[in-house]
Amino acid sequence: MGKLFGTDGARGVANTDLTCETAFALGQAAVKFLGTTIAVGKDTRLSGDMLEAALNAGIMSAGGTVLALGVIPTPAVALLARELHANGGIVISASHNPPEYNGIKFFDGEGFKLPVDLEQQVEDYAVAGGLPVADRVPGDAVGTVVPVENAVEIYIEHAVDAIKAQGVTFEGLTIALDTAHGASSLTTAEALRRLGADVTVINDDFNGTDINVDCGSTHLGKVRNLVAEIGADLGIAHDGDADRVLFIDANGNEIDGDMVEAACAIDLKNRGLLAGNTAVSTVMCNLGFVRAMEAHGIDVLQTAVGDRHVLQAMRDNGYVIGGEQSGHTILLRHNSTGDGLMTACQFISVCVRNGLSAAEAAGQMTRFPQELVNVRVADKAGLSGNEAIARAIAAAEEALGSDGRVLVRPSGTEPLIRVMVEAATNEVAAHHANAIAQVVEDELA
Repeated sequence: MGKLFGTDGARGVANTDLTCETAFALGQAAVKFLGTTIAVGKDTRLSGDMLEAALNAGIMSAGGTVLALGVIPTPAVALLARELHANGGIVISASHNPPEYNGIKFFDGEGFKLPVDLEQQVEDYAVAGGLPVADRVPGDAVGTVVPVENAVEIYIEHAVDAIKAQGVTFEGLTIALDTAHGASSLTTAEALRRLGADVTVINDDFNGTDINVDCGSTHLGKVRNLVAEIGADLGIAHDGDADRVLFIDANGNEIDGDMVEAACAIDLKNRGLLAGNTAVSTVMCNLGFVRAMEAHGIDVLQTAVGDRHVLQAMRDNGYVIGGEQSGHTILLRHNSTGDGLMTACQFISVCVRNGLSAAEAAGQMTRFPQELVNVRVADKAGLSGNEAIARAIAAAEEALGSDGRVLVRPSGTEPLIRVMVEAATNEVAAHHANAIAQVVEDELA
């Protein structure tokens, strides 16, 4: 058993990279490092039952109790770990990855992702084989599985109540929804209908091998077509575990996470609810997001890439909104992690409360054209201190001035250098990105 955790839990091809033995050891680790009551949920993948059985067995072999949530979105596991007073939560999901993959992600008893040092202890313990047989509890002291029959209902009502508390109704709205054959098939349409919307949903069935396949937030074509077909006010698309959400406006245009965060942050400020007058994003956010926030007198704190870093900055400073362009939006007044359903409800409420269409709400931010070039290299560590690459970056920055931005960074998971340039036009962005990429390739490939 090698290294388990990447940027977001343990993940790999189920039964090959992510095995039952690994899941069993991680279950034991959960009891050792979090406590004896663990809430466990999963998405719709075929391998979910297998890994759940192994994970649960590990928890019970260490004397722990499993609160079985069944098929349910990842943010619901975070919420229910807290609501059910569990010591922690675990979700079995590979998020937006293809069906053959699966993953195991941990939350603490407050519904937050584990700190890096604690996650490392969990990993080290599991890699070492977990709890030795001699130290396991005897047969009359093993744990049990307790089904939580109303888990989905608790999550749906949490989102519905948050909108009702604002005095907002979705009556009169026509919404197209793509749930990606994933966990939100059980939650999002029902929540939106309870709020009054007329919802047409696609890809809400599942057989375990169709999650994320040509649908959902990674393939927006189907929900875009549905918006046009039914004349919807907007379209909503989740990934398989529904921790992210993207939108399509009535004209067929994509609304990404930056645009959603901008609209929500402006609305929070207008209502006097934007703590610290700050929105948190990453260094990969579009320059248009920063400009939109400046125009509304809102500060922007940019972190390293990854929602873990966004969340930590929010918690450290008491901020209430943060997100990523990919559709992970964290609204700390409502949940402790990215929550696709809550984000969808809050974005719609922004539109309704302010009398805006989805396009008008998103249009408060003008997206700068962005060019991203990935360069495969022999040693990505060579980026640091390379003078030729530094000169190429400086030349591009001087040419762009205040009308663009350059970000060159190593990939966190692959032997790649990512070159990202934003500019006033696609042509200018592509020109500078390709010029820098060529130097990176000459120097490091």
